[in-house]
Amino acid sequence: MRLNFIIGEVLNGFRRNLTMTVAMVLTTAITLGMFGGGLLVIQMANKSQNIFLDRVEMQFFINDAVTAKDPNCLEAPCTTLRADLESEPGVASVTFISQDQAFKTAKASWEKESPELADFIRKEAYQGALRVKMADSDRFGAVLDKFSRAEGVDGVLDQRDLVKRIFSVLDGARNAAFAIAAVLAVAAILLIVNTVQIAAYTRRTEVSIMRLVGATRWYTQLPFLLEAVIAALAGALLAIGGLFLAKVFFFDKALADLYGVNILARITSADVWFVSPWLILGGIVLAGVTSYGTLRVYVRE
Repeated sequence: MRLNFIIGEVLNGFRRNLTMTVAMVLTTAITLGMFGGGLLVIQMANKSQNIFLDRVEMQFFINDAVTAKDPNCLEAPCTTLRADLESEPGVASVTFISQDQAFKTAKASWEKESPELADFIRKEAYQGALRVKMADSDRFGAVLDKFSRAEGVDGVLDQRDLVKRIFSVLDGARNAAFAIAAVLAVAAILLIVNTVQIAAYTRRTEVSIMRLVGATRWYTQLPFLLEAVIAALAGALLAIGGLFLAKVFFFDKALADLYGVNILARITSADVWFVSPWLILGGIVLAGVTSYGTLRVYVRE
C-alpha cells in the first residue's frame, strides 16, 4: 500500500469537501467538549464530596427529660451514650452541647440575621446534644444507625442530607452536559455518514478503476476512513483546547468564591489532561466506526 497515494487521497478529499469537513470538525469538537465538561463535573463532584464528608458531622439530640434532669451530661444515660460514641471505631471526637449553649448560639445567629425575631427565641425550644465528628467518613452510616435509637436520644441531625442536596445540583449539570453531548453525537454521526457518502460518490470513477485493476477494498476505502478519523481527531483537539479555556475563563472565575471557602474542589489543569485521552479516543472511535459502517453499507463494490 503506497503511503503517498493514501496521503494524497486524504488531502484531495479534504479539498473537495472542505465545508463538510469543517462542519464535521466543529460538530465533533462541540460534542466531545460537552462530554468532557460532564467528565470534569464528575471529577469536581467526587473531590468536593470527599471535602464535605471529611467535615460533615452528626448531632444526637438528648430528649427533654434527660436534658432537664442532667443539663451538663454528668449522669447516665447521657454519659453512657457519650462513652459509647467515643469508643466507636471511626469516630474522631464527641462534644457535648448543653441546652444553654445551643440557645445562646441560636439567639446570636437570629440577632445577626433577623434581629426583630430574636426576642421570640425561647430556651425551652432547644435540647442538649452530642456532636460527633468522624475520622472515617465510611463509618458515618453505621454509627448513625447504631445510636439513633439509643436511650435518651430524641433525634439526629444528619448533615449528609444537606451534602446530597448540594451535589444533586452538580449531578443535574453533569446529566445535562451528557444529554446535550448525546444529541450532538447523533448529529455528528449523521454528518460523518453524509461526508463519507459524498466523498465516495465524487471519487466513484477512480475507485471503480482501481478495483478493476486489482486494488483491494481496504486500499480504496482507507482514504475515506482516514478523512473521517483525522477530522474527528482535529475536533477532539479543539474540544481539549476549549476545556482549558473553560477552566481559565469559567470555572476559575465563576467559581472563585466557592473555591476560596473550600466548598467546591478546584478543577485543575491535571483534571483536563486526565479527560483528554478519553476525548481523543472517543472521537477516533466515533468517526472510525461510523465511517466504516457507512462504507460497508453504501460502498459495496
